[in-house]
Parts: sequence; C-alpha cells; structure tokens
Amino acid sequence: MKLLLISLLTILILSSPVFGQATLPQFHMHHDFLMTSSGAMKYGLYGYDNPALLTYLHQPDFYFTWSDQTGSFEDFNKWGIFAAIPNFGFGIIQEDTPFGSITDYRISSAFGNRSISAGFGYGWSGGDVDVFDREKLINIGLLVRPNRYMSIGAVGYQTLRGKRQQIYTDLAVRPFGNEFLTVFGDFALQNDQAIREGMWSAGVAVEALPGIRISGRAFEGELYTVGVSFNLRRAGINTQRQFNGNSGYNTYGIRFGAYDRNIFDSHTRKDKDYVRLNLHGSLKYQQYRMFDTANTLKDILQSIDEARIDPTVSGIVINMSGLRTSHAMKWEVRDRLEAFRNAGKHVVIYIDRGGITDYHLASVADKIIMDPQGTIMLEGFITGRTYIRGMLEKAGIAVEEWRFFEYKSAFEPIARDEMSEADREQRQRLIDHSYELVRTDVTRSRGISDDDFDMLVDEIGFLLPEHALEHGLVDTLGRWDEVSSIIAEFEGERKSMLSRENLPARNQPIDNRWSEPPRIAVIYALGVCAMDEGITARKLVNDVHRARRDNNVKAIVLRVDSPGGDGLASDLISQALKKAMDEKPVIVTQGAVAASGGYWLSMNSHKILAAPNTITGSIGVIGGWLYNDGFKDKLGLRTDFVKRGAFADLGFGATLPLLNLQLPDRNLTEKEFEIMRERFMSLYEDFVQMVADGRGMEYDEVEPYSQGRVWSGYDGLDIGLVDEIGGLADAIAMAKREAGIAPDEEVKIVEYPTPGLFDPGMFVPRLFGIEIKEPDPFIEYIKFRLRHNGQPMPLLPVEMMHVDLYK
Repeated sequence: MKLLLISLLTILILSSPVFGQATLPQFHMHHDFLMTSSGAMKYGLYGYDNPALLTYLHQPDFYFTWSDQTGSFEDFNKWGIFAAIPNFGFGIIQEDTPFGSITDYRISSAFGNRSISAGFGYGWSGGDVDVFDREKLINIGLLVRPNRYMSIGAVGYQTLRGKRQQIYTDLAVRPFGNEFLTVFGDFALQNDQAIREGMWSAGVAVEALPGIRISGRAFEGELYTVGVSFNLRRAGINTQRQFNGNSGYNTYGIRFGAYDRNIFDSHTRKDKDYVRLNLHGSLKYQQYRMFDTANTLKDILQSIDEARIDPTVSGIVINMSGLRTSHAMKWEVRDRLEAFRNAGKHVVIYIDRGGITDYHLASVADKIIMDPQGTIMLEGFITGRTYIRGMLEKAGIAVEEWRFFEYKSAFEPIARDEMSEADREQRQRLIDHSYELVRTDVTRSRGISDDDFDMLVDEIGFLLPEHALEHGLVDTLGRWDEVSSIIAEFEGERKSMLSRENLPARNQPIDNRWSEPPRIAVIYALGVCAMDEGITARKLVNDVHRARRDNNVKAIVLRVDSPGGDGLASDLISQALKKAMDEKPVIVTQGAVAASGGYWLSMNSHKILAAPNTITGSIGVIGGWLYNDGFKDKLGLRTDFVKRGAFADLGFGATLPLLNLQLPDRNLTEKEFEIMRERFMSLYEDFVQMVADGRGMEYDEVEPYSQGRVWSGYDGLDIGLVDEIGGLADAIAMAKREAGIAPDEEVKIVEYPTPGLFDPGMFVPRLFGIEIKEPDPFIEYIKFRLRHNGQPMPLLPVEMMHVDLYK
C-alpha cells in the first residue's frame, strides 16, 4: 500500500500543469503498434509504454513491428524494435517523414509482483531532434491488479528540463477472470490540457483459442483499429488495420523468444514428448539458494504432476542411478508415478544398482531398463541397534534408564545389552509392514506371485542382469544413453525428450491470471526437536507466525521428518500451529519419521497424512541419568565445589574432554528420583491429553495406543493417529481444497524456513585438501543425552535420530 501511494503521488506531481510552447509526442501516436491499451493484453510495448508491465514478462522476448503508411508491405518509414527480459526492457521507435527522421529510445525497469508493481524509464532521441522538438525524459509507471478481473495502469512522463508532462491511465476488465475476454479503455492528458481535451480509446480483446487474439479498438473521432495475433509457442505474428475515415494502413509484427499459449501443444504435438528426470544424487527437501543443483522432493513431485496433465507428454523416463533418499520419499515418488500411469501415460525407468526399496520404486514402470553391469539386491528388511552399556561401564560411566512406559525404548542402546521384548515386538511389526508393502506393489506391477517374490528374497537375494531379466524383474538391458532408442521401439515411434525445465507448464506466460495467486505455505520441520539445532524451533516458530499472519497464505502445510527430542521445542511449534488453525487450514504431512516429539509437532492440525511406511506415534517420554562411576579416576580428573541449595550439585561433575560436556558426579537420591518420576508421569499424561484434544478423541481412546509405541503409517490410519495415506503432493492438494481453492487454480508455494545462501562445507575440502566426515551418530547422541541429562524427552532411539533426510 505504501508503494501504491508513493507511486501515485509521484505520477500526479509529474503530471501537474506547467505551461510550455512544445508538447511531448502524444501517447496515442504509437497506437498502431499496440492492439489494445497497454495493460489489457500481454506486456504492451515491453516497458516502452508502461515500465511496470515488465513484471509480467516471464522469459526474454523480442518484438519487431512496422507499418505500411505509404500502402506498401515493404514500407519501413515507421518501425519499432522492443527487447526485454523479466523486469528490464529496451525499445526503439524510428519514423521517417518528409520533414526529417527521428529515433526515440527508451530503457525501462520494473519491480513488484503480479498484484502491484512499479517501473521507471529513461528516454532519449536521435536524428532531427530540433525539428521534432524532442527532449530527454523520464517516466514512472504503476500497475495495480487487485484481483483476476481488473487491471489499472498509470504512467507519468516528465522531460528533464521540466517543461513538459503527460499522464496516461488505462483500465481493463476481464469478466470471466481469464484471458478469454478483456474490455479496456484508456485516457491520456498532456501539459495544460483540460480533461475534455484529453485523448481516449476503448475496445475489446478476445482470446477464444490459446494464443489466437483478436482485438478491436476505437479512438475519439473516426479512428479505429482491428487486429489479430497468432502465436506458435516461442514465436508469433500479428497484424492490425488502422481505419481513419476513408483512409487506412496496416501494421505488422514478428515476435520470438518467450513461450506463449498456442493451439499446437494440445493438437499437433499431442503425445509427442517424453520428460526426462535424472534422480542422481540426494533427493532433498530444500536447495541452498546458490551453488546447489540437487533435486528437491517438491520439484520432482510437481514435475510428474505437470507432465501428467500436459497433452504433449506421453511418458516419463527416469534415471535412478545414484539416487539417495529415504524410503518414504521413494514411496511418494512412486505414488505420483502410479497416478501418472493411471492417466494413460507410460513410465520408463533405468536402474543400474539398487536395493529392495530402490527396486520398489522402479517396479512402478511400464518398462524397466537395467544396466548390463548392474545388480539388484532384494535383501529384505532389517532393523537393529548397537548396545554400548558395556563400553560405558568400562569407561566408568554409569547409566540408569528411567522407563515408565513399555514401548519407549530410546534409552535401550546405552542402558541395556540386548533388545527388550516390547521393542522387538514393535520393530518386527514395522519390518513386516515394510516388506508387505513392497511385496504387494511389486507383485501387482510385475505380474508375479507372492511366493515367487518370497523365493527371490529368501533364496536368491542378489540378482545379476541376466537373473533379473529371467525372473521378470526387468524388461531389457541397456545403458542410460540408449533410452531414446529403447523408448522408440517400445512406443513404435521416436519421442522428443524434454527436461522438466522445458515442460510447457514451466514456461507458460503468467498474464493469463491478473494479480498474485493464492499462496500455500510449506513449512519444513526436519531433524531432532531442539531449540537451536534440528528443527531450530526458536526460529521456526517465527515462520509459522509469519505464514499465519500473511493474508495471501490461504493454508499451511507442515512437513515433519523428526524423531522428536526436546518437548519444549515440539510444543512451541505445536501451539503456534494450534493458533493458526483458527485462521486457516493446517495440514501435516509426515515423512520417514514423525514420532514422539515429531508426532507432537503433528497433532494440532486439521488433517495428518503419512506414507504407509512412515514411522509415527511413539506417544510417550523417556529419560535416564548418566553419571560418574570411576570415569574421573581413570582419567585422573578431580572435581570440587561449593554450593547453596539442596539440589545444586545434582548435575555437577567433570567436564568430558573433547565433548565439552559435564558428567554428573552422583546419581539421584530417592527424593530426587520421586520428584523426577512425578514429572515424567505428568508430562506423559499431558502429552496423551494433547493428542486426544488435537485428534478429537478421548484420553482413554488414545492411551492404549500410546506407551511410547511406534506405528507404521498404515497402523496409524487404523488407530486414528493419521487421517489419510499420502505424501507432500497430496497434502498440498488437500490444503487447496480445505482453503476453497479450485483444483485447477494456480497457487504459489512459499517454503519456510528460508534456505541458506550456500553450503559453507562445499568449500572446505577444496581449501584444505581434507575430507569432512559426518559426526558419529553415537557421539552426537551421547552429547544430546548429556545436554538433556535427566529430562523427560519425547524421543525415538538413536538410530532413528539420524534418518537420512538430506535436508
């Protein structure tokens, strides 16, 4: 709003009457180069007329136009050249007359968004400037599009000597809220003209077919124009007839560069293209803003969906070589590919090496191409842990597990020597669900029986290309550089290969919709729940509040991939989401792990979606106490202190070398233990009650499924902890529905937190010639436990704290 007021005030100042002998060239002198008012169709004259229009230009574009005022098509007595990139434009208009020649130059720039933007231009002239009385000038433009139906433009011109001014305004209305029909009018006033002396025009533009535009425009007096524009993807032509009483002439134009709507994509190019997706490397949630070319989950899922609805695309070919991501992300990609196939399109996947979850993803394909030197490992699934109690005892560190809930096993690796029966039970169920998910999908996709699949896992496991081909796991052998030929044989014709960046949906002009589209905020809560690491709750809560306060954000999607941690961090985000629920839809999508504190993050939402192999639940708290039991003596350490307060020395002890953390000197007294136990039980009851409140259930309905037990996404659905099976793309679609946004309506996805500028670690090996390795997870876990020693933690076991999120 401040920008709008400043811009309008500036325009009014520039257009205030100043008496002078000469006048600026009237704005409507260039009507033969414009089929409509500046703001009514496309980008006007690329900033030459209204610089603010440059915010709507999505790609570089070039336009050449000329008129045949002498009656000859080859008459170039008046022509214009306009070149622009988003937010910057340059234009030239050349005119030859019996009195001389003049060339007007204009350079322009713009800033803003699709609802409000402003621009600035600077103009100068060459040729017979004295004959045509030209001066250098500046212009300021404003474009306001408060909704899909209305566009208001204004431009103020001022010569640098300050003697000449002109103001131009236009109004355009789209009754249907799209490019099909536009009604427009404009008005220009110069110097000391009275309003009745200003020049006006009005007309209508129709785009009944994509890229084919017809316009009619009437000016005061007997002047009117009729024009037609025809576009061919990245090129276009137009012509316009000028009628002035009994005389008239034509204007012609040629455009190339920016992609435009056209009828050929949906007719002559139907089913001609394959989209090529290279999934090599880690599949992340967010990219750094610079020097990061990694794939992101949202972008891959979006590309698949864009290809699904694109009439030019008949298939997708995917390179899975070197793909690294979580099992849940692989399922999400597979799920979108299955929807792609259900739309009657084909999926071709190339795989060289992969395990059982890689093959699970690949099995969705109509045709699987395996490298002649590749391998497939159908090794099955396993989960286990390393127990370090004995090592800690030898080091002189005692561990006491405070476990009040049967399935809450996070402390087992450091407090026990083997797996408890409760932990074994819940882990076996997770493994069984993962196996059955893969078996069900693979047997259905590849047309083999459950018994055959079990045989491949239990009797063969390791499959060379010939074995995979023999058992029907793949369709042919070949290399990635041979996929075009293999697809041509499969389809019966050669297909054009498109990168996802060249998908028509990624290149569509944005002028089909005036104003900023509604926004969906996608907020990522990734890693351990902590205030200043992992999810960084201290900062993330501000992102939740920002999304809640932003009126353009119509819904919030929270992506959780977290094993829990600090209850304070979880509750900070959960309560912020609860507040947001009163104002807009809040949808949670759970990734590989969203349990314990990760489920705490999820519970205050309108809907929770999980993958079938998500680890969810674990409603409970766990804790314990690590303390000195000979460690100091082994290292020759001594401690001493003074205190005031009965509990002051509870956490006091020697500082561990290298870790810079204290190991308490003593265990808890009976009184201290009882205080601690009451705290744990109170937190657990609060946790269960909050889940019940968030899920619309009773305490007694939730408690039997609590006790710290983890569940798969499928189990979570059955017991009411999850609403639907789905992923990030499904959550965004649900958020649109809940916000009342039509499925085919454009939305803008805004992601939080804002990614860093670049990864500082990318330069370290190059600068010092050393390899920086990831911290050991057990060391990190011990450090985490010592930092929160004695605190009740909604937390999963150590191995689940380091799920490969590729954040």
